[in-house]
Amino acid sequence: MTVATDDSGRIVVSSRATAMKTLNLTRRPWAWMCAFEDRFFGKWFQAEGPVEIVSLPEAMDGLVDYYRSVSGEHPDWDEYRKAMREEQRVLLKMTVERVGPTKSG
Repeated sequence: MTVATDDSGRIVVSSRATAMKTLNLTRRPWAWMCAFEDRFFGKWFQAEGPVEIVSLPEAMDGLVDYYRSVSGEHPDWDEYRKAMREEQRVLLKMTVERVGPTKSG
């Protein structure tokens, strides 16, 4: 999973509306995430907090921002937007309320 942050400091992930993580978050909008800095057995931290699910069409500008933050400019934004609609993409936005523990190796 590729993770970004938005202007408000929330953790942002692109997912499909039909994915189990999205369906689970619909029932209980709270998540825990474990992130690794460089490699799987390197430094890591856990974050947790409430999650907002933003669906299309409202999610489209955020999906474009998400793509730009992790991959730069897309060669064909119309194609990207079409793919987001076809894949029923949503944005998952976690407000981090707790972080820890941080561990090394």
